[in-house]
Amino acid sequence: MSQSQTGYLTLETGIEVQGEFEDRRSRFIAQLAHVSSEAEANAFIEKVRSRHHDARHNVPAWVLADGRERSSDDGEPSRTAGMPTLEVLHGAGLKDVCCVVTRYFGGTLLGPGGLVRAYTAATQAAVEAAQKADCMVEMTLVTRVVVQIPYSAYDRITRMVADAGGRMRDSVFAEDVQLTCAFRTGDEEAFVAAVTDFANGDDICRVGEPGFAEF
Repeated sequence: MSQSQTGYLTLETGIEVQGEFEDRRSRFIAQLAHVSSEAEANAFIEKVRSRHHDARHNVPAWVLADGRERSSDDGEPSRTAGMPTLEVLHGAGLKDVCCVVTRYFGGTLLGPGGLVRAYTAATQAAVEAAQKADCMVEMTLVTRVVVQIPYSAYDRITRMVADAGGRMRDSVFAEDVQLTCAFRTGDEEAFVAAVTDFANGDDICRVGEPGFAEF
């Protein structure tokens, strides 16, 4: 599996970080936030535009975990602003994020190369700020498994979860015990095989569909 299929990085929900770069008195302020939909991305873009309504440009770029992405040069020369910003997000392995780089014009034209460097540097500064603030989250492809067992098997099964690299998510104690466990996708196969063997061939595991989650 590729990196995009097995996991990605994002920002904690509700967190916004900033990075700044200056070149010949033009200020580039990159504002980076977690978003989980196109609507949330658009809302963040409008929030930044309102905050910096007096700026020459507010350049947006966003990428979602489902593969959708978008960027705009917002009046800058073609491919000198939005695309470099998006490329930094790609390079950092980030998804479900939106970055808006605000430019306050300093009076000197920077040329295409200068603009690419400036928008890239500002976005990189925001990514580094997120890393320093420890507000990045790794999202991994996770498979949940639910297993119904007698009380007498509880300790044995929980050890099997740990041995297979899984984590307990929930335990419901009724007539029997219902355990919900989570595994990095692929690791659940060894657990299911071990439990089936323990149950003398009975299929007592319900395996869910893989999905991205914190592990």
